[in-house]
Amino acid sequence: MGLAAALLFLLLAAPAAFAEQYTVGDSSGWTSTGDYQSWVQGKTFTVGDTLLFTYGGSHSVEEVSKSDYDNCNSGNAIKSYSDGNTVITLSNPGAMYFICPTIGHCAGGMKLAITVVAASGNSPSTPSTPSGSTTPSGTPPSGGTTTSPPSTPSGAPSTVNYGFMVALLGAVVGIMC
Repeated sequence: MGLAAALLFLLLAAPAAFAEQYTVGDSSGWTSTGDYQSWVQGKTFTVGDTLLFTYGGSHSVEEVSKSDYDNCNSGNAIKSYSDGNTVITLSNPGAMYFICPTIGHCAGGMKLAITVVAASGNSPSTPSTPSGSTTPSGTPPSGGTTTSPPSTPSGAPSTVNYGFMVALLGAVVGIMC
């Protein structure tokens, strides 16, 4: 029974092992000189992934609504962070918006809009941009890399095979009975 419990634990913990951590702005971090519309391009953010914001004392991070993102309004933040090394777990599919509330920073481009997609077995996801998030020319944002081991190309299909996991769970339950 102990072996079956251990296998069950490993089975349930496996999806978390394949989540990616994205360092916002890559090696530059969360700065007033970053181009976050370009940074997000080509990345697929999946439920379970994390965003790492690294920044100095003159910055912070606020999760805001679409309207507050569009208007650089920091008065109604959903969540606020100021520790300089903020990790945000992407726990739900949908659009998410982040700004730096320091006066002038958001208006200068220190804002990030992402779309989080639901975790899927082994089918690829198509990168997308939250609606209304385009560069001034009307084109979607472009280019960037991830920084978390195990590194897989951005937008690569998830390596978690849920069909296999369900079969393994069935075998574990069979052993237990």
